[in-house]
Amino acid sequence: MGNRYAFFEKQYIGRDYIRICIRLVMAAFCFAAYVYERDRDNTEDLFLIVGFGIIGVSIILLFLIQYKTIVDQKKIIIDGLWSAKKVEIDLNSIVKVRKDVYSNYLFNNPVYNLHRKGSIRFYSSGKDAVVLTDRDGFEYYIGTQRPNEMYLVIQEEMKRN
Repeated sequence: MGNRYAFFEKQYIGRDYIRICIRLVMAAFCFAAYVYERDRDNTEDLFLIVGFGIIGVSIILLFLIQYKTIVDQKKIIIDGLWSAKKVEIDLNSIVKVRKDVYSNYLFNNPVYNLHRKGSIRFYSSGKDAVVLTDRDGFEYYIGTQRPNEMYLVIQEEMKRN
């Protein structure tokens, strides 16, 4: 990559540990049902196929990018998966930046450009977020794996002329 950005991060759909555990438990159930049903019916092969299918999908999801966050030249660019619209946030309109917990819930669904209660949310995994407030009081919750670094880079970009 020839360009050097002030901050660059990729968020992957399949790297949320809770979701990985759920998929592995489902696959383990399929394999246990396969072993249990092996001497009974002709349906045992279905459990084996579904178990391997779940593991295959989990492996594919580990490499599937949900969105990329780029901070550079007084802009935050969030580029989503395939046909998702690219979101650009101008840092000149931002009045406040803070680090926060994305949500207090244990399970959070991955979201991209979710408009909810006066905010726009971007989240893939983890529990940390950087919250930007613009002049109109609108908040942007941007989930990140590196909240301290993103927070410092955004503050530095806002100070630049």
